[in-house]
Amino acid sequence: MKFLKKYFGNLTDLQKRILFTLGALIVYRIGSFIPLPGVNASAILHLFSGEGSGMMGMFDMFSGGSLSRMSVLALNIFPYISASIVLQLLTATSKNLNDLRKEGESGRVKINQYTRYLAVFLAIVQGWAVVRGLESMAPVNGVAAVVNPGFAFELSAIIALVGGTVFVMWLAEQITARGVGQGASLLIFAGIIAQIPSGVGKLFSLGSVGQMSPAMIGLTVAFVVGIVALIAFFEQAQRRIQILYPRQVMANGVMNTNASYLPIKVNMSGVMGPVFAASIMMLPAFIQRFVQSENLFVQSILGFFTYGAWSYIIMYTLLIVFFAYFQTSVVFNSEETSTSLKNMGGYIPGVRPGEQTNKYLDDVVSRTTAIGSLYLVVVCVIPIILNTHAGMPLTIGGTSVLIVAGVILDTMNQVQSYLVAKQYTGVVGHTHSKGRFRN
Repeated sequence: MKFLKKYFGNLTDLQKRILFTLGALIVYRIGSFIPLPGVNASAILHLFSGEGSGMMGMFDMFSGGSLSRMSVLALNIFPYISASIVLQLLTATSKNLNDLRKEGESGRVKINQYTRYLAVFLAIVQGWAVVRGLESMAPVNGVAAVVNPGFAFELSAIIALVGGTVFVMWLAEQITARGVGQGASLLIFAGIIAQIPSGVGKLFSLGSVGQMSPAMIGLTVAFVVGIVALIAFFEQAQRRIQILYPRQVMANGVMNTNASYLPIKVNMSGVMGPVFAASIMMLPAFIQRFVQSENLFVQSILGFFTYGAWSYIIMYTLLIVFFAYFQTSVVFNSEETSTSLKNMGGYIPGVRPGEQTNKYLDDVVSRTTAIGSLYLVVVCVIPIILNTHAGMPLTIGGTSVLIVAGVILDTMNQVQSYLVAKQYTGVVGHTHSKGRFRN
């Protein structure tokens, strides 16, 4: 205790939050190397041979390699993300859940609890699919994927996988509450960052053996740099709407007009829209890889979602656009914003308060979201087309780059906001103390 107090007792609250976040991410990475009991890791790796650029490769990258190693965290945070999608859709369509959301903090807590229950149920279903798939795998070089198949293995493996998902959910919530940044996004970010060195090494190894020309390597690097620059620009881009407040008469008789701006981000959905779309597109690949079926109808349906196929690209594009608009509607409520402005006496120049302000904000948000969704499609879909149809070996997908850049920018903005708030609190406290001294 003296050691902890000596080295951590004088840290500021922000420093403690940063250290807690780093410690949680280290624990998460350690957990991704704990193997699932009764599974041969060498046989599992055969599943991912040649899948580096496929959907399962993306799933594995998002999980930080947990899936290819078949660790206890193989399912990762994705059951929770899938449950969040379902609950958000139900909240938008169900009057009871929508009323519950409007109750404030108590309603949010209940909805989060429902999300956890649904996530556990989905983890059980996905865990069962993985376990049954592992048992049905053909031996690789005489090595079976499961050492002792049977009920005992199935029960212990499902419990381990569900327990890993529950632990990751808890860890994400702890990061959000006690750390810096959004917990679920940071865990996916940590998994992607851990896989980047191997992806870069693979890129240059292709060049060293002559399978990739120096010009193609330079073009690939330039493309990635361009994508990063595009992300940095659009993630900070916003449409500023001027807000005016009633004039006030100053002490010297001069009329004063208070003005401010309402910022409307171009990509208001952030990284969660593409993450939602990717998690849905991962499910068919997940089923196809672990649940073998000889039914022609099932095979045709799963083939529709084959990574790189034009049907897959079209579906992925539509999902990105849908979740961009859907997530924006969750984050920004034009009716509540219009009512809040009206209650504070604020108004948009040339727009009457009330219904006209609500309609004006809807139009602005719809136009900015259209630009934002186009930007997301360019970042997330174009690399897939270049990879699968143009032969550009992009070992790191656009969605991964978007998540990394988006999480970094979002975390930096949170840290900056925290510093500004602390500075403002310090100034106010200093002013109050000077006033007490004078009295």
